[in-house]
Amino acid sequence: MKHWIAKLAICTILLYNFFCNNSWAIANQLSGKSPQAINSIPGVENLAATSDFGENKQVETQQFQPIVKGIIKQAGLFTTYQEVESGKVYLAIKPEQLNKSYLATITLESGIGESGIYSGLPLADFLFYLRRVKDNLHFVVQNVKFRIKSGEAEQRSLTRSFSDSVLYSVAIDSIEPSTNSLVIDLEELLMQDFSGLAPLLKYYLQAEYHFDKTKSYFGDVQSFLKNVEIDSIYGFSSPEGANLITLPDSRALSLKVHYSFSQLPENNGYIPRIADDRVGYFITAFQDFSPDNIQEPFVRYINRWHLETSDPNAPLSPPKKPIVFWIENAVPPIYRDAIREGVLMWNQAFEKAGFKNAIEVRQMPDDAKWHPADVRYNTIRWFNSLDAGFARGPMRVNPLTGEILDADIIVDANMVRSVQQEYHALIEASSMCQGEGRKQEAGGRRQEGSYDKTNLLPYTPKPLPPYTHLQAISSSEICYGTESTEQVAMGALALSLLQNTKPNSETMKEYVHQYLRSVIAHEVGHTLGLRHNFHGSTMLAPQELNNPEITQTKGLAGSVMDYLPVNIAPQGVPQGEYFPSVVGPYDEWAIAYGYKKLPDAEGEIVTPEAEKSFLEAIALASPQPELSYATDEDIRDINPLANVWDMSSDVLVYSQWQMDNARMMWQRLDEGYLPKGESYSSLRVLFNRVLRYYFRNASLLSQYIGGQSFRRLHVGDDSSWAFVPVSLTQQRQALAKLQEYVFAEDAFSFSPQLLNQLAPSRWQHWGSPILHTRLDYPIHDRILSFQSAILRSLLDSDRINRLRDVELKTSPGQALSLPELFDTLRTGIWTEIFTPEQPKSISSIRRSLQQEHLNILLEMLLQTNDELEDSRTLAWYELRQLQTAIDNKLKEFGEKLDIYTIAHLQFAGDRISKALNSQLLSQSY
Repeated sequence: MKHWIAKLAICTILLYNFFCNNSWAIANQLSGKSPQAINSIPGVENLAATSDFGENKQVETQQFQPIVKGIIKQAGLFTTYQEVESGKVYLAIKPEQLNKSYLATITLESGIGESGIYSGLPLADFLFYLRRVKDNLHFVVQNVKFRIKSGEAEQRSLTRSFSDSVLYSVAIDSIEPSTNSLVIDLEELLMQDFSGLAPLLKYYLQAEYHFDKTKSYFGDVQSFLKNVEIDSIYGFSSPEGANLITLPDSRALSLKVHYSFSQLPENNGYIPRIADDRVGYFITAFQDFSPDNIQEPFVRYINRWHLETSDPNAPLSPPKKPIVFWIENAVPPIYRDAIREGVLMWNQAFEKAGFKNAIEVRQMPDDAKWHPADVRYNTIRWFNSLDAGFARGPMRVNPLTGEILDADIIVDANMVRSVQQEYHALIEASSMCQGEGRKQEAGGRRQEGSYDKTNLLPYTPKPLPPYTHLQAISSSEICYGTESTEQVAMGALALSLLQNTKPNSETMKEYVHQYLRSVIAHEVGHTLGLRHNFHGSTMLAPQELNNPEITQTKGLAGSVMDYLPVNIAPQGVPQGEYFPSVVGPYDEWAIAYGYKKLPDAEGEIVTPEAEKSFLEAIALASPQPELSYATDEDIRDINPLANVWDMSSDVLVYSQWQMDNARMMWQRLDEGYLPKGESYSSLRVLFNRVLRYYFRNASLLSQYIGGQSFRRLHVGDDSSWAFVPVSLTQQRQALAKLQEYVFAEDAFSFSPQLLNQLAPSRWQHWGSPILHTRLDYPIHDRILSFQSAILRSLLDSDRINRLRDVELKTSPGQALSLPELFDTLRTGIWTEIFTPEQPKSISSIRRSLQQEHLNILLEMLLQTNDELEDSRTLAWYELRQLQTAIDNKLKEFGEKLDIYTIAHLQFAGDRISKALNSQLLSQSY
């Protein structure tokens, strides 16, 4: 009944003048068109005669007055009508708006605070158009992947070769006579799972959640001249619920989704700019079928803002329209200055491109009437979660040109909370983000103490299933993640243990300020179009990292688009900046490529092609070391300098410094760091944090083995090779450091007092479960899990194949050979049996490591992969060497060794004999 009354009310407003006299003459006077003229509009038919009211019905205006007063009409890009009592919303589309491209941006405005469903996440952005088909209006997502120049004959075939996506067909309720606008019930379009949240919830929460229309409704609806903003609150239900902590009852949840439908800029003078793989920009790519584009079928534009200088003749001038970021009023006031500074850091780079004050920062008023997700505002937003711990800087782009139209940075409060309060309270929360003491769950948490090699890589959420247009969550724009939270908490711990800094001191406040400023600068860089640059951290030598005269002018890193660890000074060196305070040389160069204006050529029309030589001149500087660039797809173990959470041009030195710092922190923990009354469970958390930091730095050393630097060079650049193998000297140094800090007998030495104080948390409630695992600290398992991960990475098939290839890429004797790698590891890990001077017992930690090394060699020997024949034969050789050494050791010193060592060596020798014999038997057949 309410649905019918709402329709009647809207139709009363729209068609009153048309129907009250039952005369086409009056309608013609109001609209200026005859019925024939209305019907002649392509794709538009006159539905008045077939409406629910009927052509001959007389409508008494006064009987609808109470309902008409309850209608809110908003004229704008699309006129909206909202019935106050029922909440129903109608949308009016003018005939000239049919078959025209518009931009849709969809934002998840409220979340559940865990497992990937977070407030402020962008869900999708795409082009769409509305198409009239008989009595229905089709909502069509436009295919922008394939194009051809206008006028080409092949354009006829292109239109039928690839399909757009008709998402919905909505019945046309009526036609507004004065404008001939088509009126649809917005509920038919948006009051369903338009945003694709049901499959998203299933994927992330591992449960079936179904859209519940009875629990769903429209919130705020605003129509402006160039955009329409709509809030939809969606209810979802699941009969069984999910394994969620934050919901009071996981069988039901509500999510708010914000829709922005906006007009694309037209004829605004924006010129798409051609991308270059030497400069890291996000790109808009399409396949061009034009005859003159055969050699390279794809056209790639960088994503950038439309910035124009107010004075084209001046070397430096303000832009006609600056990029304005608004700090959301939900951001705690204590952090707003750091956020403001992080945004404005980029004006330094824009000055090199000719723009003065290209970026502005404003504060969103507490009584603001606009919404942060409004496409007209670029915002920096704050959200809370149980397990997120990340920041993200996505932008909305015109997919036809690459012009950035909107950007909204989101920051999780967990990123700064771990150092803002007392350590023990927040470290426990941070540990939950890291998976400390938690079972493996759908949200991505890991078992306490486990070593996950992927946590050395940039945080990447689980990719979405291949459905609909929702792809934004899996993009590389997501940043930092819980590893950043771990890094900043580790830095705060280092300040406390190494420099005796108190949690609420001015030093700690400055530390948090620097961290948040750098996070915002990184995310703003994304919103300016820039991708990650994981080569940026290598600009300075280790000895320069704590020199403020260098870091505050040139920069702490070549680019703030890297994932930079806390800069912790080594012992005996005064502490410098913890995080960058200025953008780096690469950042300035990249902004110049994207935004510097082509000098006007008199009489020439500026096109993307006309800028090629101008841009090439900028890109030619790429071989300069401080402009080195490596992004997400470049950091898979091959290049030791293209990495995350590393620092300086000599990672061998930097990592040793940090492992030495970690050893000093363990010593301080052993000396009674915790105050009186503190729970020993806090000590366990701190010990684990330092252990992870120690092995994370050790893993950086392992990437030198078989490593090669890679540069995105073009022919003619001032450099000879795209790949340069790591020198033999550096690889040997890396192996020596790994032996000293990871595999050596004295690499780990903890007092019984410290190990007996590593108690687990005994709180058991939501968010803090007690696991059914060992109550005491599993020191052997913990150390072995880390040692094993590094050892197996050194001997995995990818690295072995790379080492074999590098031998062909270098001069004889200049590459680390496989026999040298195998021999170095064998003699270092089994030192006790290769030192014949005296009998030496083997410690329990070393016995575990040796058994793991033996396991790896036996696996290689018994493998059936013909491609790795070299590793099999070398494993056979190493096992023979081990067998001989074990036999000699037992024969010479057997009676002088402890039972642990004798049993360990006899068992290892027996395993080797059986494996070698099985190989001989298999080969005889």
